[in-house]
Amino acid sequence: MNQRLQIFRLLAFLWTFACCQFALAQVATPLQGGHSNVLSAQTEAVEDSEENWSLHMQNTIVIQTHPGIRAKYSGPSSLDKTSETHETVSLDLLAGLRLWEGAEIHLDGLMWEGYGLSNALGIAGFPNGEAFRKGTATPNGNISRAFIRQSIGIGSEMENAPGGALFLKGRQHVSRLTFTLGRMSAKDIFDNNAYSNDARTQFMNWSLMANGAWDYPADSLGYTTGGAAELYLHDWALRYGFFQVPSVSNGISMDPHIWKAWAQVMELEHKHEIDGHPGAVRFLAYMNRAHMGSFNQALNNIARPADIVATREYRIKYGFGLNADQEIASGVGVFTRLGWSNGAAESWSFTDVDRAATFGISAKGEAWNRPNDTLALACIINTISKSHSNYHQQGGTGILVGDGTLSYGAEKVIETYYDIAVRQWLHIAFDYQLAMNPAYNRDRGPVNIFAARMHWEF
Repeated sequence: MNQRLQIFRLLAFLWTFACCQFALAQVATPLQGGHSNVLSAQTEAVEDSEENWSLHMQNTIVIQTHPGIRAKYSGPSSLDKTSETHETVSLDLLAGLRLWEGAEIHLDGLMWEGYGLSNALGIAGFPNGEAFRKGTATPNGNISRAFIRQSIGIGSEMENAPGGALFLKGRQHVSRLTFTLGRMSAKDIFDNNAYSNDARTQFMNWSLMANGAWDYPADSLGYTTGGAAELYLHDWALRYGFFQVPSVSNGISMDPHIWKAWAQVMELEHKHEIDGHPGAVRFLAYMNRAHMGSFNQALNNIARPADIVATREYRIKYGFGLNADQEIASGVGVFTRLGWSNGAAESWSFTDVDRAATFGISAKGEAWNRPNDTLALACIINTISKSHSNYHQQGGTGILVGDGTLSYGAEKVIETYYDIAVRQWLHIAFDYQLAMNPAYNRDRGPVNIFAARMHWEF
């Protein structure tokens, strides 16, 4: 085994052991300044005290497998038709510091190792959100986040702000302007959902951690550089973001021509209560400009397999999304996302989806005396435009899919998981996904995918 991999796993084990011992010692005395659910949608109870700094850490290990599948043929970006098992490991060290009134700086050092199934290829709604598109057999590192956030109060009404991995606990204005600038994930700010948002603690499928039809700006690891402005007015929020996009499809380097290549996104959110149960509705619109290829131009060229690279030029891609979550009983919530893009240009940053629909239900284990456990079920329907499907039928490949040819059908995935709260800081989950028509191909699958996930944080 590679020596670097051995050292990385030893360090991860030692960190895990040390943090477990520390957490066990704190059972009777809660952590001071610590927060649960690192990088998740959940937040802790808020006290009136204010944090001037914070330090968090998380480690997530996923083991995922699928048995052999039916496959009439395979292409350059197909899911392996034979059985396979892969592991992914991520380790984050996050630090936050209050600079002055309303201002915070946050840093996130990320280490990762491992590969998704078939090197993260073969399914548009990929089953492991921890499988970075740049897999590695040896541990690799990256500064995934380095940003400053400034909030400016409007009016005198105040509220307690919950702490978290990317937020410092304290007091904030109910109505405010917030500006964020630096390196981040666009998903840190946009398209959040209470029940379907974080592959480390909730559903694992890519289509359930974000709207699949939103080609959200990101490098191969899921991060970008840019800025966002948010206006909060009681139950309403309006957000706008401007971000860099990769210089090549699914690339790690960003296009330096920021006036030619960019991503803009706007989101309007309304939070509400129905019979005392919280919920939210969000409407998202996006427009990307990048050095993208055209499906129709690739099809009009006599070259086969269809070559989209030869058609690349700076062009526009746009789309819309609807996102809602609603608690319907204590500890039980439902959610949905709907997405549409114009589907004329190639997928550039996220995944090969032009129309998306997801819906599901999530329940805490109060009914069976396990209030911190979670049982959840969701359904995914992904489709692509006519020109997009014709492109794949003529041998074209995308970010994740490309079987050499195509017998088109909507990609459908069912995912269910049970998350066990071993301790407040330690969770173990078991996950099952059934993918029908993987990569929109009726000639392949269905695929049964099984996974186990361990996640700890402090």
